Amino acid sequence: MSKSSISSISPHRLVIASRESRLAMWQAEYVRDSLKRLYPACDVQILGMTTRGDQILDRALSKVGGKGLFVKELEAALEDGRADLAVHSLKDVPMVMPEGFELACVMAREDARDAFVSNDYASLDELPPGAVVGTSSLRREAVLRSLFPLLEIQPLRGNLDTRMGKLDRGEYHAIILAAAGLKRLGLSDRIKAFLPIDPFTPAAGQGALGIETLSKNPNIKQWLSPLNDLPTLFAVSAERMVSRQLGGSCEVPLAAHAVWSGDQLNIRSFVASVDGQQICLAKGVGLVASIQQAEDLGLLVAQDLLSQGADTLLP
Repeated sequence: MSKSSISSISPHRLVIASRESRLAMWQAEYVRDSLKRLYPACDVQILGMTTRGDQILDRALSKVGGKGLFVKELEAALEDGRADLAVHSLKDVPMVMPEGFELACVMAREDARDAFVSNDYASLDELPPGAVVGTSSLRREAVLRSLFPLLEIQPLRGNLDTRMGKLDRGEYHAIILAAAGLKRLGLSDRIKAFLPIDPFTPAAGQGALGIETLSKNPNIKQWLSPLNDLPTLFAVSAERMVSRQLGGSCEVPLAAHAVWSGDQLNIRSFVASVDGQQICLAKGVGLVASIQQAEDLGLLVAQDLLSQGADTLLP
């Protein structure tokens, strides 16, 4: 979208709400710098915050309220006027937005794959029986248990630096992380292997940045519009529709990932039991040129999964 299509009233000051982890602040600074390039006269500030998701590290997210714990404090800052927009890792954003809030912008996606990180082993195949692998994701756990039943899968919480620290202290033989975060923080050299989309299909929205605003502030959405990446927006819209239809949360081993082939969107999704013994897999492809078409494609894939009995695997 060209600058000429933006509201003639440019912003004077914008405040970005962000978690205070190093990765979250990198993401907020990336958005800040992007906005400064668009609006050089605008004063763009970052409001760093600690969320309950950052504070509760001794229990799995699925046991304490899910991914929404990473966004609620940021939404409170939007609601009371302390911030104008909030930057999230899109995979942390609940599939149904609270009333009065909207996903105003989705930026170009980084690498959506999962990454294998270890100090002693080059790949999952090299791990010996009984090796301890850390992951925060039921989705990854289900695939690991299905393919590598002799490994010991242990929960891994905390921000990216905390997780890497646990690996480096020898608490795990290997950990599985989103490749995007490692790349954004300049830690690509720590990645021993990228896990293939089949079978390690990413979570809906993985690798993408989402910007949340209040619905009542259309000017802010308009100012953000040049940052929207339509190919990513359409892809994640399809993914999030699958997850939404299946009640996607941290309590469900659910994957949904869409990639482009020309003007066609190809989406792959699965729902699994946590032990990896049961899995429903569906794929879809279609011409997509709008959010509605993307969501329609996601809906078809979700219906395919449900027809296979995916609802019996949901909590």
